[in-house]
Amino acid sequence: MRTILNTAGQRRTAVILSGGGARGAYEVGVLWYIFDDLSRMRGAPPRIDILCGTSVGAINACYLTAHLGDPVLGMRRLVHLWSNLQITQVLGFGTRQLRGLPRLLLGGGDAGTGLFDVTPMADLVEREISWRAVSRAFRKRYLRALTVSTTEVSAGRTVVFMQTAPNVDVPHTPPPRTLFRAEPIGPHHALASAAIPMLFPPVEIHGELYLDGGLRQNTPISPALRLGATHVFAIGSSHDVQGVVTNEGALRATRMPGAAFLLGKVLNAFLLDHVDIDLEMLTRLNAILQDGTKAFGHGFVDAITREAQKRHAPPYKFVDAFAIRPSEDLGKIASLHVHRGKFVGNPFFTKRLFDLLELGVGDEADLASYLLFDGHFCRQLIEMGRADAHARRDEIMRFFGDVGQDGGTAFEGESPSERPASSAVTTTLPIGT
Repeated sequence: MRTILNTAGQRRTAVILSGGGARGAYEVGVLWYIFDDLSRMRGAPPRIDILCGTSVGAINACYLTAHLGDPVLGMRRLVHLWSNLQITQVLGFGTRQLRGLPRLLLGGGDAGTGLFDVTPMADLVEREISWRAVSRAFRKRYLRALTVSTTEVSAGRTVVFMQTAPNVDVPHTPPPRTLFRAEPIGPHHALASAAIPMLFPPVEIHGELYLDGGLRQNTPISPALRLGATHVFAIGSSHDVQGVVTNEGALRATRMPGAAFLLGKVLNAFLLDHVDIDLEMLTRLNAILQDGTKAFGHGFVDAITREAQKRHAPPYKFVDAFAIRPSEDLGKIASLHVHRGKFVGNPFFTKRLFDLLELGVGDEADLASYLLFDGHFCRQLIEMGRADAHARRDEIMRFFGDVGQDGGTAFEGESPSERPASSAVTTTLPIGT
């Protein structure tokens, strides 16, 4: 799905990481291919200007930001981390959580109620991500912007926390029901973005409670566009067949579905891949700009941009968008993994937990696919992500370009000599979706 158009200007590449709990291992596999295999083919890692993450994608984005000084080594460490996960290192479940099930379903109690205790996850995020290195990435200008999308509980709106490099402004025109907030990104922002409703408790930031950003903005392309992205690389977490996202795990069981099955479907509806809507809108806008240019000449885009700027709206521009999704149904893979019962760490505890909550019932286990923070399962998704990226290596190579296109375009307010050698480039490239 790419309309090839030509335009000259400053290239800014954004990588968009979506949500889905343990499904985040798939995007780690794609990133591993980009910063390992693709980097070897290119001779250097591709330049990334903007990183946008939602839910578990926010955690992966923060980890990658902290390792932009050496992304090849950083991704290998991230692969190792995901491949050795134990569920007990991420989620806690005991008698307190069991007693709290009625309160979770009926309401009441404290604001921190969730099916699982996420203290282990919080410890993991704080320990494994060097938050000082995240800030250092901006001081060294390895990155223009990092965004983490959350959902504000009280207002029901999307709040996108943004950390930007010096002299890079936060956009002044967010989408409807969205707030852009400039501040240094820390572990509480990443954990808030990953707080899947019902499963994990909300996270308090500045006196407000926040939940998973995927409720309204699972694949945060919009912030990237408003930050000036000209090239968007989005990694989804739902199965894609012949250009159509399938309904994951159609119900085949003869008995009525239980709460775990239904909750899995609800989470799919809320969290899985708004990327198609974003890309459809982007495709339509590119087509309008292309048709307008053919009909009215090369000044068409400039003319409508001037009108947009009169009302303080973002400028119009062609954007090259690339999306990659799992080649297999992750819910079905999760079901097979649960039935095999081969878990890292304490398999007895994990199997009892999944049996208790009926997370592996049926031919697919959508809810389990969000919660299987198990090294063996995650490694399967990592390998799938890497294989899917390898299958599209020529397209991905064309998208990122060669090393000669990773030159040194200056940020606002700085000279090219101040930019690190791996920076973005001012060049002429095919743009479109």
